[in-house]
Parts: sequence; C-alpha cells; structure tokens
Amino acid sequence: MGKLDAIIKKIAGWYFSRQALPYWCVLLFDCMVILMSGIVVVALDDGVITTLNNFWPTLGTLCVYLVFFLFGFRLMRTYSGVLRYSSFADIYRIGIANFVGITCIVVARWFFSFDKVFVPIRSKELIFIFLMATIIMVSARVMMKLLFEKVLEDNNVRRVFIYGVREGGIALAKGIRMQVPVRFKLQGFVSDENDMVGHVLQGVEVYPNDENLVPFMKSKGIKALMVSPLKRDDLFHNQDFVNRLLDEGIAIYNYDVAQKWDGHSDINASQLKEVDIEDLLPREEIELNLDAVARLLTNAKILITGSAGSIGSEMVRQIAKFGPERLILVDEAETPQHDVRLMLKREYPELDAITIVTSITNAARMENILKTYRPQYVFHAAAYKHVPMMEDNPSEAVLNNVQGTRIIADLAVKYGVKKFVMVSTDKAVNPTNVMGCSKRICEIYVQSLDRQNKLLEAQGQTGMTQFVTTRFGNVLGSNGSVIPLFREQIKNGGPVTVTHPDIIRYFMLIPEACKLVLEAGTMGKGGEIFVFDMGQPVKIAELARRMIRLSGATHVKVEFTGLRDGEKLYEEVLNDAEITKPTFNKKIKIAQVREYDYAQVCQDIDDLVNISLQFDNMATVRKMKAIVPEYKSQHSVYEELDKK
Repeated sequence: MGKLDAIIKKIAGWYFSRQALPYWCVLLFDCMVILMSGIVVVALDDGVITTLNNFWPTLGTLCVYLVFFLFGFRLMRTYSGVLRYSSFADIYRIGIANFVGITCIVVARWFFSFDKVFVPIRSKELIFIFLMATIIMVSARVMMKLLFEKVLEDNNVRRVFIYGVREGGIALAKGIRMQVPVRFKLQGFVSDENDMVGHVLQGVEVYPNDENLVPFMKSKGIKALMVSPLKRDDLFHNQDFVNRLLDEGIAIYNYDVAQKWDGHSDINASQLKEVDIEDLLPREEIELNLDAVARLLTNAKILITGSAGSIGSEMVRQIAKFGPERLILVDEAETPQHDVRLMLKREYPELDAITIVTSITNAARMENILKTYRPQYVFHAAAYKHVPMMEDNPSEAVLNNVQGTRIIADLAVKYGVKKFVMVSTDKAVNPTNVMGCSKRICEIYVQSLDRQNKLLEAQGQTGMTQFVTTRFGNVLGSNGSVIPLFREQIKNGGPVTVTHPDIIRYFMLIPEACKLVLEAGTMGKGGEIFVFDMGQPVKIAELARRMIRLSGATHVKVEFTGLRDGEKLYEEVLNDAEITKPTFNKKIKIAQVREYDYAQVCQDIDDLVNISLQFDNMATVRKMKAIVPEYKSQHSVYEELDKK
C-alpha cells in the first residue's frame, strides 16, 4: 500500500501541477461534455437504436450547436480557472456560459430554420442538454478540487475551527482551502450569535462559543482556531477564552493587522500568522492624528539621538515616511547604527540621512553636529536604561543621562531648534532606582529650561526652543525587555525567571509608543510632560506562563528569583502629588508637576556632575536624592541613605 500511495501521489502531483493541465484541456473536456450530453439526451428521448442509426448526422448537428456553447465559454472564460481552486464563482460562470449557449441556439433556430438543414433536436432536449452538461461540468470541478485536497493533503495538516461566521469568516474559509500546499483543514465555525449555531457553512457546522467549546475542540483533534478579522477584538477581550485555548494546546491564528483587509475579498493564508504574546495583551487600538504630525515633519531637518535603540530606530522608520528634508542620526553603538543606515538605504534610498557614531556626552562633537546641520526638531531618545546596570554605575547614569541631556538641550537653544522632545519613562515617577531618578532629573532640567525660555520670550526674545517630555512604560520586544529574555529561556528549556509572583508592568508596542511620542511631541507647546495611557497592567508571572503555553513547551517551569536592586513591584506613570489634564488625544494626558527655578536646577546639576566625576557611588546617589526628594531606594545598597 505504501508504494501504491506514493505512485498515486506522484501522478496527482504531476496532474495538478501548473503546467500539467493547460487551458485547452479544460476547454476540450467541456466540449466533450456538451457532445456527450447531447447524445445521451437524444438517445433517452428517441431511443438508443434510432440514435445509433442516425449517430453521425446527430453528432454533426451537436457539433454545430457546440459553436454557440463555445461563444458562452469564451464570454465567461470558464476554461481559465484552475480546477483545484474551483469556487462558487466558477460554478456561476459555467451556468451562465451554458445558458448563453442554449439561448444563442434557440435564437439561431428561430431565424435560420436549422431543423430543415440539420437533425431536428426538440426544445425539451435542449433544456435537458443544458442541465446535464452543467451538472457534469460542475461535478467534475468539485471532484477535482476534492481529489486535490485529499491526495495532496500533508500528514501535518492542522484541523481548524474558524471564529466568526460573517464576511470575515467566509473569506478566511475560502482562503485556507485554496492554499497550496494545504496547511489547514476546516472542521467547523464558532459563533457568538445563537441564530447561526447549528447551521452549515462551507460544508461544516457552526458551533456555539460556550464553556463546552474548548473541550469539544480538543476531542475533535482541533489544533488551531482561525480568527476572522471582524472578530479579533472580541477574542482578545475574552481573556478567559484565550487562556482555555492555550491551556489545551490549541494555537490561535490571527489576520495580520499590518495588512488591511478590504472587507470582501478572500483572505490568503499567507496573511495569517500564529498569535504572539504581543497580540494577546489586553489593550485598545490607539488612534492618532498623524496628518498633523506629517504637516510639521515633512521637509524638516530632524535630529534623533539614540537612533539605533529600540525606540530611536522605530522613530527613524516612522519619521522617514513623512519625507523629511534630512535626518541626522546619532548613536554611539556602531553596529546597530550601521543596521539603521542599511535599512534606510534599502527602504528610503532617496532620503538624505546622516548617520553619526558618537556619544551625546561629547559636547564638542554634538555642537559641531547642531552647528553644521541646524535641525529644526530634536527627538532625544538616547539614554542608559537598564535598572540593575545603572544601580551599579550611578556616575555613568548621571554623566550620560543627565549631563548628555543638558548638553543637547542647551545646544538646541543655542542653534534655534524649534522643538526638543525628550523620551522619558514611568520609572521617573516616585523613583526607586538610579536610572529612574536620572530620568526625573532630565525632566526637571528641560522643564525648567522651557520655563526660562518663556520668561525670555516675554521680555521680547523670539524663536525660543519648546521643550516637551513624553513619559511611558515598557515597550514590548525592546532591547533588554522581559519578552526577548523569556523567549530565549524557553528556547533553552527553562526555567523562565521572574523576580516576584506579584510584579506587574505596563506594556505598549514599540510602533504605538513612537507614534504617541511623535504626536505629543509635535502638538505640545512646550513645558508639558505628556503621560501615555498604557492600558491594563500585566502580571509578569502570567505573561511568562502564556509565553510557555504559546511555545508548546510542556516541561518549562517559572522560577522566582527575588526583586532586583532598585526594582519595584508596581510602576506608576504619575507622581502622587501630580494631576493630569486631557489633551488632543484620549490616550495622552498632561502631568501637572511642580515648577523648578532654572538657576537652582543648573547649580544642582553642576554639583551632581562634579560629584559623579569622582565616581563615588554613595556621594552621587546622595546628591540625586537631594535633587529628587521622592527618590526612595528599594532593594538597594542605597537604602541606608534614606534612613539619615
């Protein structure tokens, strides 16, 4: 049997190849069906003996009639479809083509008295020829489609249900059935609508979405749930349903939201992807007014610091779409910066992009850059961001984050930058670690500098730089975030390490975060700290467990290692003493914070930098706490400073 199966598959593989069945073969088959149907119908009506005695004249008459059917075939192009992809549209074309052929025959017989020249064929016989030929043509195509699906079906084909029964579900069903090679076999639909339950669609039953669904899918050997584009939000807002699917090892396939579905065409299987952890986090889609952003950034000269980082590189991609006059990109990481350079040459070859490898703390080089290129907008994303690393290196946190920000901010004023947008973090709110405190000091400086500029404007000076701060939490998949770490740990067989069972974090996709930065930064008037709505917080332990279930791993465990130095269980976006007010976007709010005297801030930062240059960790952190009194260390050697 094994050899026989192999021979059948080999023959079928040749037969169904693109070259094996050219259009003329399909046309020849349809012509033979018309002639055969005519002979059979005449034989049934006139008798077999009479038909055999008059066979050749009858066949000649049918051949003349065939010309009219050929006109219908050509009009509807019934022979141009690939048989293995036959659909209702092909059946419709066959019916119309045959109807056109019969209609033309009736008209021709009326005007040209065919019965005096050719063998008379009764009108009722013409009707039965039409019906028989249509049924045979349709049946042949259906049989070929089923044969293709059966013979060439791979042993690894996954049995699937589709969630959604309206246009999206039907388009999805058609798309996966037309996929070559076959990857999925449709076994049923899932509906939230009671009036659809029990009906049959595309040859399979519609099942209710209730508590018995997942066990039933498991018993039927269902390996995946395909999600209609119209049901994506319904699924991901039903986290209990998602968890039950993952617990049973049932994969979830989603329409790739990066591609726009037009609402009616079939969905190609290549447009489906198995959901990743980013897709399953509870969050609402963010709507942005990018037209306003485009009006400001198109044909503008823009400087981006930290351009090779997770946030900076995504900002490069998004800003490049607006067609700036020039991009000036600064980062000290040579290899990632080179990757950004290659990306721009590949995707935006006409864009004038200057890629520079240097540190933002190099004051002379940064002044040379701003003096030479005169950017109109600065997006400042460069920073040391890893909490444990900065806890061990507070002097570097100050010199890079604080002093680097001050250098660029001062140069922005000196060289007439219109707007300076600083990327901050929720760790700057009630900071518990060195990194968060360093970013809070950056916020204080740019805010006080903006206030100083407004005072100068009131005295008659013009063209002063506007300073805007954007503050948000963790971004999914960024360098050093938990998701890439968890993926690597799962790949290596575990354990997946989580610091504490109760630790939670806010998450946002990198593209979403960058779009909010662009909108807030360009729409801000200066002096604001924009706070982003990060959605619902996520329990990191549950995130780890979901990633394990998604991976299909069965023996990977979650291990709790204890909070790291400076780490807190719950991150905040606003200080307790702060309040917010709404903005142009419901996802963006303005934090109203205390104002600082510019001269005093400058003096404090001068002192802090001088202390940092001595590389005395305790002295450096002590000064940071003096500048930011709400900075209280947690799980850190610097806790003793809070006791004094």
